[in-house]
Amino acid sequence: MTSEYRHTPVLLAECLEYTDPKPQHTFVDATLGGAGHSLEVAKRIGAQGTLIGIDQDEVALAAARTRLQALPDEQRPELHLLRGNFGEMDNLLLQAEVPEVDAFLFDLGVSSVQIDTPSRGFSFKETAPLDMRMDPGKQTLTAEEIINTYNAADLTRIIRTYSDEKWASRIAEFIVAARERERITTSDQLVEIIKAAIPASARRSGGHPAKRTFQALRIEVNSELDVLRSGLEAAIRWLAPGGRIAVISYHSLEDRIVKDTFAEYAKGCTCPPDFPVCVCGNVPIVKVLTRKPILPSDEEVARNARARSAKLRVAQKLPVS
Repeated sequence: MTSEYRHTPVLLAECLEYTDPKPQHTFVDATLGGAGHSLEVAKRIGAQGTLIGIDQDEVALAAARTRLQALPDEQRPELHLLRGNFGEMDNLLLQAEVPEVDAFLFDLGVSSVQIDTPSRGFSFKETAPLDMRMDPGKQTLTAEEIINTYNAADLTRIIRTYSDEKWASRIAEFIVAARERERITTSDQLVEIIKAAIPASARRSGGHPAKRTFQALRIEVNSELDVLRSGLEAAIRWLAPGGRIAVISYHSLEDRIVKDTFAEYAKGCTCPPDFPVCVCGNVPIVKVLTRKPILPSDEEVARNARARSAKLRVAQKLPVS
């Protein structure tokens, strides 16, 4: 693994328990990262299994490839490490030429290496260009462009919707006023604008004042919520009967999409209760295995602070009746 790529897998034991990887399984890690989860999955599915890893980040793919290929022959599954976004799931799995999948894992949000690499512009703690693209090679929209071109109403909508920031309209007004003086190009410029917009009394609690706005910008740059919906729906289509899909989310919007998508696919007949027979023909496609999300233990949070807001939800594909 490259020295730059450090990744502690979140809820690892729980993910392994719920996805239940077995020899000869086909497993898709839709957010491969440095292969923290996939390394343990590979040991369980073994040489007769197939592991498909998807990531937009070339550094992540290189790190994962190094780790996985270092496994002994009897543990190393057939590997398909694919560069792309899980929103393109159908095309990516067609490339891998697999008929169906036994388990999917999605570990959402920004990875440790992206946060910790200043040039990527994800962190509000570093001086860096306002980039925030998950895949700079394919994406053109940057956080800098959003900050300098979106009007106040659109900035307010993004910041409020994607982060639940109560000072969204004031932050947007301060951004528009500041960019009239000079273009906003770096994270530290934006942090100072946000600090100025939020009253001092409100900055004393709730963590770093820029955290929510940076989250909102990252979601907008990468269309994360739209991509999540399409990725989950594609994964459910590709699941074999009895196959499982596990999703780790880190904020309420992601978790709501996961919860609602699972609930929609778990819903059966929608006919009115007084209908004598079903005429809609709807049948459940999945069974939700986690009535409430699985949370990290206090011990895990103490070891890995980035696990603090993690929530794991799991569903299982039902047999075709």
